[in-house]
Amino acid sequence: MATLSAAKVKHLNEPGRYGDGGGLYLNVSQGRTKSWVFRASIAGKRRDIGLGPYPAVSLRRAREIAADNRTAIAEGRDPRKQRQQARRTNVSTPTFADEAAAYYSFHLPTWKNAKVRKSWMTPLETYAFDVLGDMSVDEIETRDVLEVLEPLWNTKYETARRVRSRIRQVLGWSIARGHARQNAVDPLRYVLKPPKTVRHFKSLHHAEVAGVLEAVEQSDSGWAAKWGFRFLVLTATRSAEVRLARWDEIDENAKVWTIPGERTKTSREHRVPLSTGALSVLDRAHMLRETGDYIFPSTWERSGPLSENTWSKLLKTLGVDAVPHGFRSSFRTWAAESTTASHAAMELSLGHVVGSAVEQAYSRTDLLDQRRALMQSWSDYVGGDLTSE
Repeated sequence: MATLSAAKVKHLNEPGRYGDGGGLYLNVSQGRTKSWVFRASIAGKRRDIGLGPYPAVSLRRAREIAADNRTAIAEGRDPRKQRQQARRTNVSTPTFADEAAAYYSFHLPTWKNAKVRKSWMTPLETYAFDVLGDMSVDEIETRDVLEVLEPLWNTKYETARRVRSRIRQVLGWSIARGHARQNAVDPLRYVLKPPKTVRHFKSLHHAEVAGVLEAVEQSDSGWAAKWGFRFLVLTATRSAEVRLARWDEIDENAKVWTIPGERTKTSREHRVPLSTGALSVLDRAHMLRETGDYIFPSTWERSGPLSENTWSKLLKTLGVDAVPHGFRSSFRTWAAESTTASHAAMELSLGHVVGSAVEQAYSRTDLLDQRRALMQSWSDYVGGDLTSE
């Protein structure tokens, strides 16, 4: 007897396998994507046959396909071989543009990053479709991909790398769907090597940081932008970590800000000891708290965070030849030149992973007390404390 309903299928989000009876199951992945599977015994062996993703394949249609499969098996036929034969005779091979669109539509619900959701197709549309867009995926060869990447590789490496990754993902998807036999991107690892250049974020000598903090404080920017930037510098953290900081991450009694793993580059929780300067920023920021959960809310959308370009634009307006991320470098240089802090304490202050996997297994401390003294010295050095009004 069937146990699923259209409404239940629509609202199921907990990862797992849900039976409908007769060998039909709905799979919900960790990314909350859904797909149909028909389980049966064929020639004495248990087989799982994919019936397609939901909602492209509805519950009603999945039941119809499952019923056809049961009939075929009862008559001694293998539904997998029938489907393969039907594909070869009745279905034309899709173009690269078609497969890219299918890949995007299928994976879109699993992508949490709004920027990725919005711009994932852009590199392909801009650089790849002119060459590959109208080609059948089974016709694409390595030389075709090279034609796309070669003009970009030495001049726009990051863009080229992104385009290569997208092409590889689409062709891998196409292989899984039975439309292509090989991934034409793979041989390029022997041909295209990363250019030997190192990218450094523009930064200032640490002696100039205090002057920048004062200039930002005297600027016409909003309070959230000013205080957020000061907090960024004093904690030596990344822009996104500060922009998206929430009040429930702050323990003002323990004087610690805990950044959750989903917002750190290492995907690990990062505890940041708060200096008197950082605490003075939070004391001021309480006046903005009524607008929502973010510590430094947007001026235009009070319940949302600051724009990701806020501090870059602010520094450019003030004529500061540095980017927000560069102030982490200023801190690290100062710590190495002017303090006796251990290498581990300096690196952990930046949220970096220290040591090999074995060393990490045996060393469980994050040196919070050592880092607290270091961050307080940094705050004192750059004049981090906001004076009372």
